[in-house]
Amino acid sequence: MSFGIGQSSSSLGVNGYDHHEAQQYELTEYGLLSKPPQYGDKYPDGSSIDWLHEEAVERERSYALQSEVGIRGALLPALDSVRMWIVVIATGVAIGLVGAWLDLLVKWLGDIREGWCEHGFFHNSVSCCAGLATTVGERCEFWMRWGDPSIQSMLGRSLLQAFIYVALAVIFGGSSALLVTRYAPYAFHTGIPEIKAILSGYVFDAFLTPRTLLIKALGLALSVASGLSLGKEGPLVHVSCCLASLFSRMFTQFRRNEASKRRLLAAAAAAGVSVAFGSPLGGVLFGLEELDTFANETDVMWKGFVASAVAAVALQWVNPFGTAKLVLFQVTAFSDQWRGFELIPWIGLGIIGGVLGSYLIRLNVEIAIYRRQSVVGDWPVLEVVGASAITATLSYLVVFARVPTSELVANLFQDCDPKKPDYHGLCNPSAMKENIFLLILTAFIKIPLTAWTFGMSVPAGMFLPTIGIGACLGRAVGLITQSLYRAYPKAWIFYSCPPDPSIRCISPGFYAVIGAAGMLGGVTRMTISLVVILFELTGALSHVLPIMVCVMTSKWVGDALGKDGIYSVWIAMKRYPWLPPVDYRDNGETGAHLMTPVHRLILIREGQTTVKELTKMLDEHNSFHGFPVIDSHQEFIGYATRDSLLRAIDGTRFSDDYENVHGKKCTFSKNFMRVPARERVDMSSALEQTLIQLRKEVPQELVVTMFQKLNTRQIFFTNAGKLTGMVTKRDVVTLLTSHFPHAGTLAKPLPHHT
Repeated sequence: MSFGIGQSSSSLGVNGYDHHEAQQYELTEYGLLSKPPQYGDKYPDGSSIDWLHEEAVERERSYALQSEVGIRGALLPALDSVRMWIVVIATGVAIGLVGAWLDLLVKWLGDIREGWCEHGFFHNSVSCCAGLATTVGERCEFWMRWGDPSIQSMLGRSLLQAFIYVALAVIFGGSSALLVTRYAPYAFHTGIPEIKAILSGYVFDAFLTPRTLLIKALGLALSVASGLSLGKEGPLVHVSCCLASLFSRMFTQFRRNEASKRRLLAAAAAAGVSVAFGSPLGGVLFGLEELDTFANETDVMWKGFVASAVAAVALQWVNPFGTAKLVLFQVTAFSDQWRGFELIPWIGLGIIGGVLGSYLIRLNVEIAIYRRQSVVGDWPVLEVVGASAITATLSYLVVFARVPTSELVANLFQDCDPKKPDYHGLCNPSAMKENIFLLILTAFIKIPLTAWTFGMSVPAGMFLPTIGIGACLGRAVGLITQSLYRAYPKAWIFYSCPPDPSIRCISPGFYAVIGAAGMLGGVTRMTISLVVILFELTGALSHVLPIMVCVMTSKWVGDALGKDGIYSVWIAMKRYPWLPPVDYRDNGETGAHLMTPVHRLILIREGQTTVKELTKMLDEHNSFHGFPVIDSHQEFIGYATRDSLLRAIDGTRFSDDYENVHGKKCTFSKNFMRVPARERVDMSSALEQTLIQLRKEVPQELVVTMFQKLNTRQIFFTNAGKLTGMVTKRDVVTLLTSHFPHAGTLAKPLPHHT
């Protein structure tokens, strides 16, 4: 039986002993580090931490600090708390500065595809033309398009502009993919599925290295600037957690305790959301709704609150947008009032968001599976280059798809104002039908492009392209509703509006916000945090109720078409040992239906298994995390992990009778007197200290709930002291993802650990 998932630990195997490696790394005879475990060595990547043990160690450490007398007793606990807050605040400041730097870099790189600033190449279009365009429609003379200076022919200028636009997209996208594939493979994708798994106890230290941090940030700027249908919001959560992991290495208390480190990572994730959306409160609620660590402890939420606030202050201090505001997409509706009849199109947008969100998830899954099983997966850089070229070509042909998604969303959220420039004729009443067609076309171009892009070998987020799709559809519905009102101003449904259609009644810009909420809810299945993020993102506090109605509708429709959001789906496909916080209900099944019976387990038998046999067992079953121990009467003694057994065997080299130790029998309990002293080796130190035992007759629902609440790695079933079976976290994960037909399809072919 295989317990959980992870990387092979065969490097610890006896038969795989390498003398050269032993000399280089000071390994013992059995391939173990002779030095105490350092950072990241306690649990191998791919395993799960023992939450009960980690919590017990942390309590003992805290008690020891508080037990000190005199000045040490007063200062040590305070110093311990100060260290924690240093990491939290440093992470908040760092992610705020990194987020601002990324905003500036992305804006400059994106604008370079269109042209350059004549009086400063490193100015973007906003800083180049700041204060120059004072009247509506006035063109900034210092911002030069690539075809302006040298080519007189309009066709020639257009062809040159299109060529540079596509070429730079390919260069940026290909460079991002090359950096990721060559230097930091874990820097691709959004990172949120992995962060959720890590916070639940999964060990993935390679995902949080300084190299991954650097490549993720730089690759993210290049991939967003390439114009691919992706965003930077989700990857900023990964960047923030990398920063927290880097800062936590300065202090021993975080290096040696995985539970404490995960509390810091949860706070960092909240800070990442705060910077990504300019939404400090939304960051905290995101942690509360999406991250299990938040739900278990109020103290973690407090750390997340501080980290989010500090990150938001750092971002606003840099002021990358030049607005002195955190609001990224300020909604400037002419009125805070909304009419009852508008609930009909708004609920319709919720339904559309739920349907299209579920379709986008399914399409993304199918593309990801095809990529894994076809030759496309063998050429990741070439795939990104091709996707960049196709995306740039299609986008250049459609005016609303040509600009960066963030700029598109910002303009779709605005209402028409005669004092401001008309964004590509969006406010032209004579081009109403053309604009509706172009907006719907843009949305349906972005859906397959987003499904294709999310999963390629570049840093890629799902939030912004999803918001862009929803905003296009929402604005189109708003324009349709507005045109119906202008055509039939005295219809009964428009009774609450002024009878004069020249007086504005409907706000198409806010319909774009509603559409974005519906689409984002359908893809992510977020609810409370999504509503808060959107009103902080837009400043539309007076319209929270319509946003809630739309999100609620999209959530219901999406759940009816598929239970899982995009992140849960990717966790299932990657087969990470993450337990979704669902209320599982059995149909009368008991623990016996879920457990692996004792006759199928690989067991260590006390007083019968020799050291040589145990060594052979560890070498043959090197993918197993551990083994149950029973005595000659089938009574359950305990559970010994693979690493602890190897260390116990390794400790026998100090024995006076080391030459004959392999033939001795292993004992684990106080019943060692059954075996003569000269024939036994005491290995009781290898037993786990915290175990949970149940009867196999208990409801299956109770077993699942215990795994969810206690974060344990395994539960044993006994009867009158005799072992009858066991259940691991992997078994429960398999049960909870059994409804998903593609579970494990993207999992790497690695051995299994609990």
